[in-house]
Amino acid sequence: MKNYKITIQYEGTRFQGWQRQTSTDNTIQGKIEAILSKMCGDPVEINGAGRTDAGVHSKGQVANFKIHTDKSAGEIMAYLNLYLPEDIAVVSIEEVSDRFHARLNAKGKHYQYRLRTAETSDVFSRRYVCPYVEIPNVGVADKAQAEGLKCVNKKSLLDVNAMKEAAKLLGGKHDFKAFSSNHRTKKSTVRTIDIQITETPEEIVFDYTGDGFLYHMVRILTGTLIEVGEGKRTPQSMEDILKSEERANAGVLVPAKGLTLVEVYY
Repeated sequence: MKNYKITIQYEGTRFQGWQRQTSTDNTIQGKIEAILSKMCGDPVEINGAGRTDAGVHSKGQVANFKIHTDKSAGEIMAYLNLYLPEDIAVVSIEEVSDRFHARLNAKGKHYQYRLRTAETSDVFSRRYVCPYVEIPNVGVADKAQAEGLKCVNKKSLLDVNAMKEAAKLLGGKHDFKAFSSNHRTKKSTVRTIDIQITETPEEIVFDYTGDGFLYHMVRILTGTLIEVGEGKRTPQSMEDILKSEERANAGVLVPAKGLTLVEVYY
């Protein structure tokens, strides 16, 4: 039995996330497993490096699977891409040691969240960038200004320097329990991360790298940083949120559409 490592890209818009579910076959893992099982004539299970949520995208998800086959790695990749839907693609495949496990051997990940702040929309990026006006709980005055005025640059509603200051305080090794939607986990919620915020004329881009991320962690961190930019929180309040370990003290959960898993590190 051979062990294969694959790198996958997908647009997550129409899928119910990565993880296989009994209630639907519309997941990334489910689609790939079904094709591999058909190819091999036996059930095949794959291990993903992480479980992206419904609507989240990937440029570099990694998975591994073990199969008996006479096909070469290139032939397996061609077979998968022939039958996968056009919004999922295997971009590389290689045979690896029997001990390799996509999740257990991962050393870190890079996620990116894109927030659109320009007045005009871009139809070609609409599925990958979250417009600022779609963030929940934007203040009434801000929402009216953002939606009602034709010449508003929505970035002017956000203090990006304050957001960057808050991001520095969140960087490093902390217990991020307050930034997770999983209240019942018995596993460690301590993670080491770095957050970089950059601006373009149309967007604010949040890049998160770390040794691991909790359920909804990146989306909650982004929502919290946006609230800092709106003046609803101070950068210094990040320390109190971390110490509280209470999800209710952190910011909103931003929509999934702006989030992409960029790379998994080994």
